[in-house]
Amino acid sequence: MATPEFELLRHEHLLLLRAHGRAQQRCSQALQAQAREIERLQAQAMRLRAALVVRETALAWAQEDKAALERVVPGLPRRAALARRVDELLARLQDLMRERLTARPLAVAAGSSDVIAARPDDQQALESSLGTADLVICQTGCLSHGAYWLVKDHCRRHGKACLLAERPAALRIVHIRTDEGEAS
Repeated sequence: MATPEFELLRHEHLLLLRAHGRAQQRCSQALQAQAREIERLQAQAMRLRAALVVRETALAWAQEDKAALERVVPGLPRRAALARRVDELLARLQDLMRERLTARPLAVAAGSSDVIAARPDDQQALESSLGTADLVICQTGCLSHGAYWLVKDHCRRHGKACLLAERPAALRIVHIRTDEGEAS
């Protein structure tokens, strides 16, 4: 027969073994989770290394192409910088022209760079300004309905080039109207 002390020890031992079993189970689950996380991170690291190799290879090829172009075309970096500056200046010029054209059409006089501005609501001044010009540049949105047709009709009747900027925000896109009314 077992003594009560022995039964108590046996019961405590059984409880300790169960607690130890649960601890082992938790540790096993944690190890499995860590192993899965390590595998995921290793796969991610492999993908990132592959992407890096692709990017570095493309960069190396681009640098080789650039170096080859610079050897073939002397002064290419300076030319590229100048081209960017020209684009900036063109944008600024268009902004300034748009500001200037908001209230009046411009007429460029023959054989010079003179610019004549006429108010669209002053029909006589508009007609005289247009008469001295070889080229008329007008933002269509800046003219009243009547002045728009007056400018267009004057250019057609006198065979003058008439540049009508239909979209003020995009002055690079300009329609050249000839006396036949065709857009070039």
